[in-house]
Amino acid sequence: MHVREPLISPVDISELRPTQITVGMHEVWAKRESWQARKDKSEFLGRHMIPVILGPKERHYIIDQHHLARALHDEGQKHVLVSVVTDLRMLDRDAFWIFLDNRGWCHPYDQRGVRCGFGDIPKAVADMVDDPFRSLAGELRRAGGFSKDTTPFSEFLWADFLRRRIKRAAVKRDFDKALGEATTLAKSPDARFLPGWCGPIV
Repeated sequence: MHVREPLISPVDISELRPTQITVGMHEVWAKRESWQARKDKSEFLGRHMIPVILGPKERHYIIDQHHLARALHDEGQKHVLVSVVTDLRMLDRDAFWIFLDNRGWCHPYDQRGVRCGFGDIPKAVADMVDDPFRSLAGELRRAGGFSKDTTPFSEFLWADFLRRRIKRAAVKRDFDKALGEATTLAKSPDARFLPGWCGPIV
């Protein structure tokens, strides 16, 4: 693993490039509310640098904290500090995305859980689209449905698991009820292959 070297100079949020197509807007709203309530905004930004890859054309590609970046953008924050994980400026566009894909540093799946081309990944954090099942998976983890895991995009794996078992309309109609159903599913043996599963061992 590369040592992260923080860039002291701030980076414009509008110039950050996502490495995934979707976010859970329920989670984005929760982070926005948390930001609005903060008195120590500058200190918070100093402690929460966005991890990025330096890519072709000197662009900064986010590999984590997409929800935070989107929340800060939507709140009107103009700049953030970034932490550079590795420098891939020497790669051309195709080689860059293949490298990220093989390292588990990108997630080119849409809001239906369907794999897309790298060109479908938005060019700005403001253009990431909502996946309600990603919101459901994030809330499920916070409720203790599964434990935090180092597996890349583990919450997206949970989102896809829930997507195949709970109707999308049900999540949008009654999020809390869907969360109850997700909690039951998370403890079932069917979920034991997922990262962070903490269901009963029989």
